[in-house]
Amino acid sequence: MAKIQLNGKKIVIKSNYSILDLLKKYKLNKKRIAIECNGKIIQKNYYKKKYLKDKDKIEIVHFIGGG
Repeated sequence: MAKIQLNGKKIVIKSNYSILDLLKKYKLNKKRIAIECNGKIIQKNYYKKKYLKDKDKIEIVHFIGGG
């Protein structure tokens, strides 16, 4: 288990949990978001490869269209 911070909230996740797993858990569409991990923007092609570890700080931003 790992304790991470997600958009300011502390949560517990399983070991070997990727960013893509996190998106699936919260039912987020990866096409309309940007993810920052420990102050660095993560490119979409790394969502499956980037595994989260204890004390990581994740920020997820949603893009909303409008006019």
